Amino acid sequence: MTSESAQNLPHKGWRLGLYGGSFDPVHTGHLAVADRAREAFDLSQVWFLPASVPPHKLGKRLAGGRDRVCMLELALADRTWGRVDAMELGRQGPSYTFDTVEQVLRGLPEGSELFLILGGDNLPGLPRWYRAEELLKLVQPIVLRRDGDGDDPVGALERALPAALLDKLRRGYLDLPPAPGCASQIRGAFEGGAGQGSSELNLPPGIGDYIQRRGLYGFVGDGAETCP
Repeated sequence: MTSESAQNLPHKGWRLGLYGGSFDPVHTGHLAVADRAREAFDLSQVWFLPASVPPHKLGKRLAGGRDRVCMLELALADRTWGRVDAMELGRQGPSYTFDTVEQVLRGLPEGSELFLILGGDNLPGLPRWYRAEELLKLVQPIVLRRDGDGDDPVGALERALPAALLDKLRRGYLDLPPAPGCASQIRGAFEGGAGQGSSELNLPPGIGDYIQRRGLYGFVGDGAETCP
């Protein structure tokens, strides 16, 4: 977890965004989402929360938590409003968003607002999330709406969630252009050394070099520890 200075500690009136995911690896699309959400909803900070075992990716092998934290810290080096929090990496079992939100809320002062950044691709399965309705009552969701999602992607959930929660989801709509690439494509490019052209893989500065030095995603590296 990144160190905190006094001015980065939560204070009354904070508007805090939580952005969870595998970040395996973090790429420019992730940063674009956080940048846009911060601007659109006037967020004081965005916390990136790398998951230990995402419930929808059980059985999938991820890069080590330490490496994913290091890559996020490199990517956020010039974004003073961004912070990496490794709380989920310290838990056993699946990383449930409800548990994370409860933990964060215990540390926020009265009068703070908590926002949860959700990809539009998560919406179909959202009603099946662990304690989904309770979760949505605790946060204001920010719902990423990309080309092809339609004017009302939440509409498909009308029989699965109460009307008040659907309205809350709709209040969080955030339009974004198509994302440049995805994590699975980046991982594939590094298999067998193809990541030498990492400058074309929509990676933030320093991430391609880190992957190569650490020998991640099938790339043959020296395994040297390079975390800041």
